[in-house]
Amino acid sequence: MTEETRLREQICLLAKSLFDRGLTHGSTGNISARTPDGGLLVSPTGTSFGRLDPGSLSRFDAQCTQIDGDTPTKEMPLHTAFYDTRATAGAVVHLHSTHSVALSMLPDADPDDFLPPMTPYAIMKLGKVRLLPFFLPGDPAMGEAVRGLAGKRSAVMLANHGPVVAAKDVEAACNAIEELEETAKLALLLRGTKAQMLTPEQVRTVVTKFDVEWDD
Repeated sequence: MTEETRLREQICLLAKSLFDRGLTHGSTGNISARTPDGGLLVSPTGTSFGRLDPGSLSRFDAQCTQIDGDTPTKEMPLHTAFYDTRATAGAVVHLHSTHSVALSMLPDADPDDFLPPMTPYAIMKLGKVRLLPFFLPGDPAMGEAVRGLAGKRSAVMLANHGPVVAAKDVEAACNAIEELEETAKLALLLRGTKAQMLTPEQVRTVVTKFDVEWDD
């Protein structure tokens, strides 16, 4: 089995796991990963995470020209923006996960630091999450908004739409976006209570201890 074949199967396996546990639904969400030769494998447009076919994934070469597979997701500009601005990006995942979308719709959401400092794990896996404004699905302006961050964020939240996370590989990206959704769920569960958040000093300790990207 070649490295690319393994990667194709891993993408579909992880996507199905996300779908089966309700982290995205219907034909929502998209996923991509770097191939060993510097190209990309991308989920096709209009497909369900629960039923991706390894052989039908959209295949791009290192110059981002499609060379095989079905028509890619309409969110390609979002994916390529992360790859072009973050040298460490080996995979990108975008979901329509319920709790993070709900949190993005609340009027007091912090655009610069979307997730409240509730646990160390979201900080470790995501750094600060930027809340971007609403864009129409497929709008190339989403990619331009990510490019405007100049590679300083590994995760963004598209308001009224869903989270997008880049990481070193597809497993890390899936783990990180799950952490984002679970933190949003926790924030909604505790909303209106006097929950004790991590202090700025505790956040700084986590950032320093685990060498987290954290633009102040």
